[in-house]
Amino acid sequence: MFSLRQLSETSEELGSLKTWYVYLNPPQEEIDSSPLFTIRLILVLSTLMISITLGGQPFLSSRPALETKSEPVPFTGTSPYDVVPTTLGHLPGIAADVISDLTGKGFIVTYPGASNYTTASQPYNFRYAYKPAVITYPTTIDQVSQIVKVAKADGYNVVARSGGHSYVANSLGGKDGSIVIDMQNFKTITYDSSTKTAVIGVGNRLGNIITTLGGQGRALPHGTSYGGYGFTSRMWGLALDSVISADVVLANGTIAKASKTQNPDLFFAIRGAAGSFGIVTSTQVQTYAAPSSATIFNYNYNLNINAAATALANFQTYAMSNVPAQLGLEIVLSKGSTRGTVNFGVVGGWYGAANQLNATLQPFLGPLGNPSWEKVTPGSYLDSAKNLAGGSLDTSNPLGQHDTFYAKSLVTPQSSPMSQTALKAFATYISNNGYDASVPWFLQIELLGGSNSAINAVASADTAFAHRNSLFTMQLYAYSSDSNPPFPADGFIFIDGVADSIVKNSPANWDYGAYQPYIEDRLANSEFLYYKTNLPKLKTLKAQFDPTGVFNSPTGIKLKDRQNSFVHLH
Repeated sequence: MFSLRQLSETSEELGSLKTWYVYLNPPQEEIDSSPLFTIRLILVLSTLMISITLGGQPFLSSRPALETKSEPVPFTGTSPYDVVPTTLGHLPGIAADVISDLTGKGFIVTYPGASNYTTASQPYNFRYAYKPAVITYPTTIDQVSQIVKVAKADGYNVVARSGGHSYVANSLGGKDGSIVIDMQNFKTITYDSSTKTAVIGVGNRLGNIITTLGGQGRALPHGTSYGGYGFTSRMWGLALDSVISADVVLANGTIAKASKTQNPDLFFAIRGAAGSFGIVTSTQVQTYAAPSSATIFNYNYNLNINAAATALANFQTYAMSNVPAQLGLEIVLSKGSTRGTVNFGVVGGWYGAANQLNATLQPFLGPLGNPSWEKVTPGSYLDSAKNLAGGSLDTSNPLGQHDTFYAKSLVTPQSSPMSQTALKAFATYISNNGYDASVPWFLQIELLGGSNSAINAVASADTAFAHRNSLFTMQLYAYSSDSNPPFPADGFIFIDGVADSIVKNSPANWDYGAYQPYIEDRLANSEFLYYKTNLPKLKTLKAQFDPTGVFNSPTGIKLKDRQNSFVHLH
């Protein structure tokens, strides 16, 4: 995923990328100004790999967002929402017991019928409309622990939300009736100059982290939204690979430290599947020296079917050559100018000397000829982050963001790249069916592995994120034309067809996978495709750390003996 994205959420979120898509695929002319994107941390653990809390939002949002009419209410130490009324009997759809139990302990909550509940419970993807039983706003890890204990005692599932950009509304529980623990108040960042490490609360936005660490000349691998993959990831690894330790609230309310030496099994699980095992409130991470030079580039071409298939094959070959780790790269595909063509964008970040970029890209770009549009922006590392964020890292006035969309993912194996047959079928489908599609769409082919990749230098068995022998991550994304419901039925057909054009034209035993940050709830055999060979171990650990299924996302790790654990629907 190039990430325009990631970190923390119930193993499934990721911010959408329309804005990013527009930046990468301008309409034949340079776009002089971009919308200002918000940047939320949810810290470096990733849905994708870290799914840190059970919910989260992107670090830097990746696409122009539809603003909500209601402005976000900043936390001031008192509730931005209504407190519980004296009489609870009128509350629709939920029991009074959990409200009373939570407010009796002094917790700030909102619930159905309370002022601003509608705003507080809005999903990122308007295809969903789940209604949490209660949304809580703790300020300390002890409060998170107490809320989990109350929820467990009263028979409710629990989900954490750092920003709420889950593709399938998992940060609202992924179903009705969950208790949401909103992590917006966990915003501390502490840097230790002696160890070059930082402790970061999961309520931070990415802009805050970039600015704070940048002041020390340090940085982390990240994209433009929650998660762990970005243009620096081939150089530094995934965000989860930077994690040294984490503070975690378990299903019984116990507060645990997870690291290689303390609770190593828990440490394994939270680095890729945290939403199924606990709520991470903060992480200690190893920082990296910020590059002295950073260049963001974008080249666009309009290619016919044969040229597109050839370019994709060349991309695979190039990725397997001696590509420097300082290069982050992806292909962004969208509707072509005529039927039988596709817009082919080459986008990335280069963290070596600016004067070496052309020579580095020439083996791949040379055969493509002259681009129809190009933009190369050299500068500092901070400049590159601002560039990808739409021009500003200011998070003082975040915009509410929503979309109505359907996304799928594919992770392709490095040992068995896409075949010529699959690439030709893929190029044909998106050039013809993509031109005819009733929905706007874009596809990303992100270089995850290849030569010199720090991502693939980690063993698959070391973290819950198992895709350590992969070449590309692909995001297949379609959205309603005005970002509002309904999402057209043929949009599902088109995106499913994109995936099928590759999978059904590959060997029956092709070892592909799916990418957690681009989570979907229509995927068959999803647990295996997301977690691959790590799934048996994760199921064993699920029974150990959450035997009653308190953290029960529909797309998370399931207990071995049942598909679903309790959910308290009144």
